[in-house]
Amino acid sequence: MKSAYELAMERLEKASPSTKLTEEQKAQIAEITSVARAKVAEKELFLREQIAKAELSGDFASVAQLEQQLSRETHRIQEDAEEKKDRIRQS
Repeated sequence: MKSAYELAMERLEKASPSTKLTEEQKAQIAEITSVARAKVAEKELFLREQIAKAELSGDFASVAQLEQQLSRETHRIQEDAEEKKDRIRQS
């Protein structure tokens, strides 16, 4: 007898079958992930330094603005990477 989980997974597989990725696609996705992580780290390093300078100068409005910028840019980079990965998965 199958569990509810197994039945749900079977229905899900029928609704949208999973595709097997080739080694080339896996490598491309890994490269996209690696580049995205590097970009996020670069932005974080730069903006954290700017945030520290703003905190030392007592400019807390700039601190909040820089933190929002960091959040937006990190989110944008991650969304960009996910879009690229989805295109590879669909090809």
